[in-house]
Amino acid sequence: MAATGEALTPQGYIQHHLTNLSVGEGFWTWHIDSLFFSVGLGVLFLWLFRSVGKKATTGVPGKLQCFVEMIIEFVDSSVKETFHGRNPVIAPLALTIFVWVFMMNFMDMVPVDWIPELAMAAGIPYMKVVPTTDLNITFSMALGVFVLIIYYSIKVKGVSGFVKELTMQPFNHWAMIPVNFLLETVTLIAKPISLALRLFGNLYAGELIFILIALMYGANWALSTLGVTLQLGWLIFHIMVITLQAFIFMMLTIVYLSMAHEDH
Repeated sequence: MAATGEALTPQGYIQHHLTNLSVGEGFWTWHIDSLFFSVGLGVLFLWLFRSVGKKATTGVPGKLQCFVEMIIEFVDSSVKETFHGRNPVIAPLALTIFVWVFMMNFMDMVPVDWIPELAMAAGIPYMKVVPTTDLNITFSMALGVFVLIIYYSIKVKGVSGFVKELTMQPFNHWAMIPVNFLLETVTLIAKPISLALRLFGNLYAGELIFILIALMYGANWALSTLGVTLQLGWLIFHIMVITLQAFIFMMLTIVYLSMAHEDH
């Protein structure tokens, strides 16, 4: 549990597991572990789905092909029910978001000490393994969605239509333009912020609970037994949490892009 060989205090143990492996200073600080796991899981997703697609058969599918097809059909039906425009990008984007976010969330299922201990054995002092507990990762994903919202809003409605949407709603009168602009701008900016903070907050809290439970191991047999029970119970419940958060991020992305395609 210690980066330097000595036993950590409970506070030090928690802080150690919540510290990123970083390089740089200030605004240009790079969280190497978050980037490694997020990019690595993204590449794994692309490779896995591509390989299943290349080997897909019209006959009786294998278990992996059947599982992938179930995910694709689920995402496709969600897009058809929610997105009211015509855009071939939305379904692949929704699939990517759902699977990628779920895979990053699923890293929370790995026991909290396994990967950090392996990293320390290799001489790496810190290793935070759940990318979605890093606010930089969730904000960067939300920022990507925000850019798409602005892009499609201007593409579908034109610059003048987008400006009118910001200045002539909800009160359709020239005297209310400042009020409309303030309200619509706040609403627009709140979309990526809510996306990022919702995902980050839920996964950060879940990881912290796993860390607090891990502190119970080794204290005495009673606390260790209780810790095992709590760990199993929280693990089962957290599977629902990580799936739900991936689904919410995907659905809100679809809804926001559907709104961007609406031409008033």
